[in-house]
Amino acid sequence: MEHISFPPLSRVAICGGTHGNEMTGVYVVREMKKKKVDKVGCVSVMTVLSNPEAVKVCRRYMETDLNRCFPDALLSAPLTASSPHEMKRAHELNALLGPKGSPQAVNLLCDIHNTTANMGICFIFYRFDWIALHLFKYVQSKTSFGPVRAIQFDTPLSEAYSLESVAKHGFALEVGPQPTGVVRADIYNMVTETLDLIMEWLEQFNSGSVFEGGEVEAFRKTQSLDYPRDPTTDEITAAIHPQLQDNDFKLLRAGDPIFWPFTGEAVKYEGEEAYPFFVNECAYYEKKVAFHLARKISISLPSISVKKN
Repeated sequence: MEHISFPPLSRVAICGGTHGNEMTGVYVVREMKKKKVDKVGCVSVMTVLSNPEAVKVCRRYMETDLNRCFPDALLSAPLTASSPHEMKRAHELNALLGPKGSPQAVNLLCDIHNTTANMGICFIFYRFDWIALHLFKYVQSKTSFGPVRAIQFDTPLSEAYSLESVAKHGFALEVGPQPTGVVRADIYNMVTETLDLIMEWLEQFNSGSVFEGGEVEAFRKTQSLDYPRDPTTDEITAAIHPQLQDNDFKLLRAGDPIFWPFTGEAVKYEGEEAYPFFVNECAYYEKKVAFHLARKISISLPSISVKKN
C-alpha cells in the first residue's frame, strides 16, 4: 500500500463519563484534571467529563443516551426548550471538540467506556481510520495485559452517533467486565496504561517516526440478537446460556446454546458462524439487544508518518 502522511496530531481530547455510571473514565478524567495534565510533550491534552449531570447521580443518562446524539442530522437540528438534556450537551460538546467534520475539530478523541460484558479492552471505530488503527496496533503490541481487540461498526461518518465521531480521528475505548457504578483497580490500570502508550505513540509520530504498515485483525459487527420475549407482555423469557455467558469473541456455531429459558429447553443458535460480543451487557436490555455478532476481518494498514512542512 502507498505510504500516507498526516498533519501533526497536536490536539487530543480524553473523555469520560459519557455514560454517567461507567466509572473508569470518570475517575481517569478526574485524576488527570487534579494533576493538571494539559500537555504531554508537544501534544495539548483536553480532559472532558462528558455528562457531568449524569455522573452526579451515577446514571447512564438523564433523559436520553448521550452516545447516540452525534449524527449530523441531530447536531444540525435546532434546539428548543424541550430538547433533552443530552441533546443540548451534545451540541455543547460538538462546539467544544468539533465541530464534527470541520478543520477546527480536535485531532484525536479517545472516549472511555465500561461494559458489564467480558470483553477485555477494545478499540471501537466506524471506518478505516489509519491513525486509530495504527494506535490500536501499537497498543496491542506493547501492553502488559491482553487481549486487546478492535471492533468496527460499518456506519458512514455522517450517521456516526457517538462522541468520538466529532474529532478528525477518534475511537471509543471499551473496557470490561465492570459493573455500573463501580470502579475496579485492574480495569482502571489497563486504561491508564493504554493512555500512556497512546501518548507515547503520539510523541513518536509527531517527532517524525515512520510507522510501518501490516495486517491487523478486527471484528466487524454484522447483526444484533434480542432475548426471547413473551409476545403478549414483551418481557424476556430466557437468560443468556451459561455456555455463552462471559465468552465474548468465542466462535459461535449453529447448534450452540445461546439462551436458557426460565421454563423449557435451551435455545440454540441457528445462524452462520460468528463472534458474539457485548454479551449480556446491562445497558442493552433497554435497547433489546442480548448480544451483537461480528465476523472477523483482516485490515491491511499503510505505513504512515507526519506530514513534513
